Amino acid sequence: MKGLGVLLQKEWRENARNFKLYWIPIVFIIFGIIEPITNHYLPEIMKSVGNLPEGAEFTWPQFRGEDIFISLMGQYQLIGILIIILAFMGSISSERKSGTATLLYVRPMSFGSYFLSKWIVINGIVLGSVWLGFFAAWYYVNILFNPVAAGDVFAFLVTYSLWIIFAVTVVLSFSAWMSTGGTVGLSIVVLLVLQIIDSVIGAFWTVSPWKVTMYASMMFSSVSNQSGFWMSIGLTILLTIGLVIFGINMAKRNAAKTTV
Repeated sequence: MKGLGVLLQKEWRENARNFKLYWIPIVFIIFGIIEPITNHYLPEIMKSVGNLPEGAEFTWPQFRGEDIFISLMGQYQLIGILIIILAFMGSISSERKSGTATLLYVRPMSFGSYFLSKWIVINGIVLGSVWLGFFAAWYYVNILFNPVAAGDVFAFLVTYSLWIIFAVTVVLSFSAWMSTGGTVGLSIVVLLVLQIIDSVIGAFWTVSPWKVTMYASMMFSSVSNQSGFWMSIGLTILLTIGLVIFGINMAKRNAAKTTV
């Protein structure tokens, strides 16, 4: 763990210079604001621009504040995950290709510190962005819908944060292992395609990292599967730790491939 503090400062400055520290939170906050406002004014929007026939009447579902949180999570599960993949796909592989990593590898540092400094800073940026987005949505949910209990919101956010950490770890470890293009393809398969497969045929099992989001949404209801919840949480933590170890080893093994 040599020089972890120095590497953390380096990662922080780098993400500030390339503006990821600013535009990622802004995007998540915008989605957090748009989701409750759009759902609240959807009937009026459809009447104004929907080109509905004269006299047509539709019964719109009555959304509750809890539904808006789950709907916003659905947006983050697609657009948010794509943002994470595209923003951080080259965190390690691009440094190898551009030769930037050469300046780091010649210094007395451990690859554990190198990988963990990126993991900590990226998770900080992404988790901060996700929480700010949900807080923005919470503000408008309380105004436009119904108040949502703070305990339920924080239980939801803590559970969902575990999935976000898992997603970031997948992208970063694949970046240490493969080229940037390979990182994108495999991350999409693991984080998006497997998520769809789990939602389609996942009724046959209750434990998997891709079910963490489902358990997060259950924080707003009385329905719960405690054994499945805790086993999914435990499995996700174990896989995250395994991916961190894998990423550190891949960063070390592929150091020789760095462009000089």
